[in-house]
Amino acid sequence: MKPRKVIIMGAAGRDFHNFNVFFRNNKDYNVVCFTAEQIPDIAGRKYPKELTGRRYPRGIPIYHEKELFKLIKKNRADLVVLAYSDLSYSNVMHKASIANAAGSDFILMGTESTMLKSRKPIISICAVRTGCGKSQTTRRVSLILRGLGYKVVIIRHPMPYGDLKKQICQRFAEYGDLYRYKCTIEEREEYEQHIKNGFVVYAGVDYLKILREAEKEADVIIWDGGNNDISFYKSDLHIVVADPHRPGHGIRYYPGETNLRLADVVVINK
Repeated sequence: MKPRKVIIMGAAGRDFHNFNVFFRNNKDYNVVCFTAEQIPDIAGRKYPKELTGRRYPRGIPIYHEKELFKLIKKNRADLVVLAYSDLSYSNVMHKASIANAAGSDFILMGTESTMLKSRKPIISICAVRTGCGKSQTTRRVSLILRGLGYKVVIIRHPMPYGDLKKQICQRFAEYGDLYRYKCTIEEREEYEQHIKNGFVVYAGVDYLKILREAEKEADVIIWDGGNNDISFYKSDLHIVVADPHRPGHGIRYYPGETNLRLADVVVINK
């Protein structure tokens, strides 16, 4: 049986993770390209061979999402995978309809296919929408854990907007690391406060490699989520932040409702 041809729709984060953990070494699938949305200057690049593995020796091209219909037709793609976050349910179905009209199946990948298991306890901090206040919640939880005597390491949801080959596994322990990795303003905004509080932060592209490095120096790992994406790791405690100023959004945006249904604790912020 020939491998199914796959297009992964993303925004330089969840899409790369899903490829790494599910598709990279899976002979039943052949990923022909990624599409990019939300993040500028991602389309037109390649997911590099240093990350794609032996089955993709020339890397994988990344195109703008607006080309999706043509890309499905051109590549005779069998399957389109939606792999980014903070989309209204109507927007998700518009994208599904484009894929179906072009002849492709359309899927959303679940937790068992995409979550990695850690050797250390993991607390994940996610949300029902972007902008709910995950960052300050993560900072508060990290300080509480340290006060209880645990060594805490934070793994941040990806923001790999630079040279992907140099961002496979990044460790931030001091302010100089922000300059060494040429961090964007958005990255600095997320990392600086953790560094100020004395915590090590990991981020990058290959989240299995990142996890194994973080495990070497942590008693407890905190997953610091991005947008309303679900955790990349299986959590021992899943904290989900909601926004009282946007009631009902937790059941109208993908994948915020998934987070809400997974939650052990819901924090109503602000």
